[in-house]
Amino acid sequence: MTDKSKDKQIKLWTPATYCIEVQGQLDESWSDRLSGMRITTRKRSDQTPVTTLVGRLRDQAELSGILNSLYGMHLSILKVELLNGE
Repeated sequence: MTDKSKDKQIKLWTPATYCIEVQGQLDESWSDRLSGMRITTRKRSDQTPVTTLVGRLRDQAELSGILNSLYGMHLSILKVELLNGE
């Protein structure tokens, strides 16, 4: 039995596109420091800001570095989603 989804499993060292959401506001000027990820901010119905970062990363080590940077900025991580692997 073959499963096409198994053929496209993400590996630690493969590039992929991710969407990361954090609670709080992050200025677009941080894009260069966060591997060129596109940064957008929206307000929830309760006016709480949520920032979304979308971009292609070299590997999961780079993803880990971005998550650590966001943690270091005291931004609560709401979601990390794999959009497109290699």
